[in-house]
Amino acid sequence: MGSQTLPVYKDYLDTNLEWLDQIPKGWSLKKLKNFSSLKARVGFHGLSSSDFIDSGVYCVTGTDFRLGSVDFNSCYFVSEKWYEMDKNIQLQNGDVLITKDGTIGKTAMVEGLTQQATLNSGVFVLRPSIVSKYLYWLLNSRVFVDQVDIISRGSTINHLYERDFKDFVFPVPSESEQLQIVDFLDSRVEAVDSVVELKEKQIELLKERKQIIIQQAVTQGLNPDVPMKNSNVDWTEQIPEHWQMKRVKNIFKMVMEAAGKNNSHELLSVYSDIGVKPRKELEERGNKASSTDGYWMVKSGDIIVNKLLAWMGAIGLSEYDGVTSPAYDILRPRIEVDGYFYHLLFRAKFFSAELKRHSRGIMDMRLRLYFDKFGVLEVPYPPIEEQREIVKFVKRELSLVDDGISLFEQQINKLKEYKTTLINSAVTGKIKVTEQV
Repeated sequence: MGSQTLPVYKDYLDTNLEWLDQIPKGWSLKKLKNFSSLKARVGFHGLSSSDFIDSGVYCVTGTDFRLGSVDFNSCYFVSEKWYEMDKNIQLQNGDVLITKDGTIGKTAMVEGLTQQATLNSGVFVLRPSIVSKYLYWLLNSRVFVDQVDIISRGSTINHLYERDFKDFVFPVPSESEQLQIVDFLDSRVEAVDSVVELKEKQIELLKERKQIIIQQAVTQGLNPDVPMKNSNVDWTEQIPEHWQMKRVKNIFKMVMEAAGKNNSHELLSVYSDIGVKPRKELEERGNKASSTDGYWMVKSGDIIVNKLLAWMGAIGLSEYDGVTSPAYDILRPRIEVDGYFYHLLFRAKFFSAELKRHSRGIMDMRLRLYFDKFGVLEVPYPPIEEQREIVKFVKRELSLVDDGISLFEQQINKLKEYKTTLINSAVTGKIKVTEQV
């Protein structure tokens, strides 16, 4: 599968370029502006809400790109007026699209277009005089990425300007070679993408397996032969006969202990994906507080609840002493518990729906879970030793599943690295694919 098995060209020429040392003899180096137009919509002037309609002209954004093509089913619609405002970005089959704002460099080909389509302001349309799909592969290679890196030295680029992009230099072989390189890459990359897709599906199955392990353990215990009884709650039908159902407020109490002035306590946050962590470990994920005066004190063993995002998993056990935002609720055990048992329960997907049902607000992103609602929920309370056995079992099983996920992720990364190398080698002439197709 490796590109090293493919032949190379007989003769190469030095380019004197920082990002590309050589190209095959007979190839040329061309600035983008010399073989392609480059257009984008300028702003949204003159538009009103009436221009955004339920059917009509497709308006393509970067979020509509799927595996190198435009998914027109995900596009929103605009009026004919907007379409006619700028004829330069009226899309045609064979156009190459690339995002220029935010996450720059996402690409797509326009194919299978059967009705009018235009762009929003975050996407360039390129209409080349060379083979369109060859340009698409150039834009997915290090040839493009390295030039972006050069113009963004010392800063993080979040906008690709036309003045820079039109002067990017690309290696261009003859049209017949372009077509052969396209055929080669279409075939090889599709094969790689298929394997990646399969492994991604396997990862999703393993993640589902984790949820099943958690749900069975925290609602049914570890003994499949134990007698069961009705739980009298909607979200789980039965629990082991010897377990109790207790209200959350009878297991945990809400505490509001304010930190003193000029304190040096560890600042903690709760995240949907990873639970409770010190903010200093993930400062890039949020703003660093300038002062933690008046923040809530947290003890190891407390449950931290992000009222706004609890139903999305932003709730969990703190294994640290520290402080956290007054926007969060701090729940401290009233009775003996293994806090990780409730960490598993409260963060599980099947229980998140129950948290959402008891949250209050006019829309999903405004929902808040207040303790007066959370506290009255009834949850399983197994004997403490059994809680510990369940936690030990679940941690072991989840670790095994995580190992499997990690292995698939490593394989996916290697496949993506291979794909990147393959594309770059083909469009720069480091390999001679014309003898392979």
